[in-house]
Amino acid sequence: MPLVVPGINSQGSGNDKTSEWMNKLVGKKIGDTSDQVTFARAELPKETRVIEPGQMVTKDFNPDRLNVHLAKDGTVSHVDHQ
Repeated sequence: MPLVVPGINSQGSGNDKTSEWMNKLVGKKIGDTSDQVTFARAELPKETRVIEPGQMVTKDFNPDRLNVHLAKDGTVSHVDHQ
């Protein structure tokens, strides 16, 4: 599992909202509860879509939507707002 260090692992694009979610999620799995290796799906914003590798998604722009991208092992690789 990748090492998650808040503020260091973020690839921030200057967007504080995106950087905050990067620090919370990268390296964790999405599940039913939150702990050191899992983040509860219920704690994600209402406008969130979890995107698995190879999954097709629409390209409509929604700056309030959090896109959570998963790696092949199911951990969060990165997030963005679109």
